[in-house]
Amino acid sequence: MKTLLRFFPMAAVALLLTFSLTSCELVGDIFKAGAYTGIIGVVIVIVLIIWLVSKLFGGGRRNV
Repeated sequence: MKTLLRFFPMAAVALLLTFSLTSCELVGDIFKAGAYTGIIGVVIVIVLIIWLVSKLFGGGRRNV
């Protein structure tokens, strides 16, 4: 019961946002943010993926 009460405020906020925002408003807000914001976000995600893959497969150079 305590875990249910702990997550109730987050669920209430999510429910409120679901009913208050329509999908058209959400898409409009995303386009208002601009294409450059999206491009920068995609570049950051790609760089993070490349960095994680290099760390997983020993991306550090070793002196022999």
